[in-house]
Amino acid sequence: MPNPIAFAKAHLVELDVSLKPQAGGQDVTVQFNPETLKVSFTNQVGAPGGRRDESSASTAQVASTGTAKLSVQLWFDVTAPLPVAKAGTTDVRRLTQEVIFFVTPRERGPNDPPTAPPAVRFVWGSFQFDGLMDSVEETLEFFSDDGRPLRASVSLGISQTQTQKVSFGAGGGLPGGLPGGVPGLGGGSLPGGTPPIVSAPQGGTVQSLAAAAGAGSDWQRIAAANGIENPRLLAPGQLIDLRIR
Repeated sequence: MPNPIAFAKAHLVELDVSLKPQAGGQDVTVQFNPETLKVSFTNQVGAPGGRRDESSASTAQVASTGTAKLSVQLWFDVTAPLPVAKAGTTDVRRLTQEVIFFVTPRERGPNDPPTAPPAVRFVWGSFQFDGLMDSVEETLEFFSDDGRPLRASVSLGISQTQTQKVSFGAGGGLPGGLPGGVPGLGGGSLPGGTPPIVSAPQGGTVQSLAAAAGAGSDWQRIAAANGIENPRLLAPGQLIDLRIR
């Protein structure tokens, strides 16, 4: 079995009021890198000084405010391999609560709003986005026989109250240091538009899932990248990342 291939993981980092990493603050590494990132920009356009003058079609307009928002979906699954510090976790909410932390109001410093949530930085390779997490939607997807949630998708939104200059972070190049293509997909998606993360059916194997995605010859690399010791023994519903890194 080949050694697991190291690849960059996205992080959520707690920031202080000056948008610098908070000393001793929360730093969450995602379990599965997102498939896509969506960034939207909005300007509120008006006349200079707030006046409205319709006497001329060429009246000057200015952007009074600018905002940007990052939307991303993350997956968490306690049936998949977990870091040593989280080994033995049996309820997926123990993982997702680390993300919900960033939208939870709490007491801050004397010069800050008393119930403001912390600022947060989403960083993945050279992609960096700072702001406030204004929305989190958690969907529990898969349950154990005794009713414990084992898998969840978390859709989150991070907003900048004023559009900031694009930062390319410290990673250089494309996110994860990849040579090209879509971030995290190793230069391209799987054949036929197959989703990169799939749920293992009853009796499923890494070989069969890879073959169905048109990547049958790469099943060993896929197993290694997912930390799977026995590719012929998958738990029903286990998430498998089929992206070839």
